[in-house]
Amino acid sequence: MINVELEEKVKNLTTAPGVYLMRDSLGNVIYIGKAKNLKNRVKTYFQGSKDRSPKVERLVKNLKDFDYIITDTEFEAFILECKLIKELKPMYNRLMKTPLSYIYIVIKNDEVYPSIEISNVLIENDQNIYFGPYQNKNTVERALQGIKECYKILCSKSTKKDSSCLNHSLGLCVGMCINDSAVEYYNNIVKKIISFLNGDDSSILEDLKYKMQEAAEMLDFETAARYRDYIKSTSSLINRAKTIRFAESCNNILIIEPLTKDVIKIFLVKGIKILFSKKYTLDSIDLEQLKKALKRHIMVFFGNSFVASSHDYVSKEEIDEAQIIFSYLKSRPDCYVLIPQDWLHYNTSFHIDEAIDRLLHQ
Repeated sequence: MINVELEEKVKNLTTAPGVYLMRDSLGNVIYIGKAKNLKNRVKTYFQGSKDRSPKVERLVKNLKDFDYIITDTEFEAFILECKLIKELKPMYNRLMKTPLSYIYIVIKNDEVYPSIEISNVLIENDQNIYFGPYQNKNTVERALQGIKECYKILCSKSTKKDSSCLNHSLGLCVGMCINDSAVEYYNNIVKKIISFLNGDDSSILEDLKYKMQEAAEMLDFETAARYRDYIKSTSSLINRAKTIRFAESCNNILIIEPLTKDVIKIFLVKGIKILFSKKYTLDSIDLEQLKKALKRHIMVFFGNSFVASSHDYVSKEEIDEAQIIFSYLKSRPDCYVLIPQDWLHYNTSFHIDEAIDRLLHQ
């Protein structure tokens, strides 16, 4: 039962966006969450529900108090939640997340023919090709299983020998373990997979869909259902590839977020780092002055390259922020613009003026 003091605290909560920190009887932070509306979100923990998972039920039983931090936007709440979870490592955030570690897909080039495997670590400069990090190991394994099954490259041998592997006899391997021409086919498929994981070629997804439709037409509904699941898992790899490519591009991003009719908030983001943010009240500042101020901030913060990524891969520590920013921009295409580096030169800076003007008049 919720005590009277805590019930009153929930009742008086703000409806603004923000982050909430749940505490146990000893005052330890046991869970951190974000909300577009703090009051509506937090009160759900104090209302009975049959749909709660056992993990949430255990959290609620240990919940004795909460704190909250108000943010101007839901976007900032997402970023702050991510930061606080990494700093405080609350017990229930770890329990409610998948217990599987971030993993990578690795194309190993140091074998007779390149193998496609899963790795828990990324070793830089080892001549292999890495993709990721990915959060759900089961999803990645399912996607790779589907791709290999679709193209019949489920070879169960790592070296070429006189006899074929077991999967060849089952029709799951084209025979690269015994046939040189099959090795050439295999290597072409590996190139196709690399293009797919880079986000350059989506034809693998089309091939999986064809296999599903083919099975359904033959009334082989079990195989069709299996390929349906493969398609779902494989699609997640495309989404992650887009997120990683976005993060590695280290774009200069100007975001103008309306808070009310007369108040806006400016964000300058480079890659996955928020470099600057500030609120402006429109009726207290001349529009031309605002444009000049924004342009000045852009030239100062984006003109320096010290925040550029110094490595080729997005780390496990960076991927959450990358996903938050990428998803936010994807959902709000009218509130941001990319600022190419060549716009920062004096003789081309009029493009910045046009971009600011367009966002301010959305």
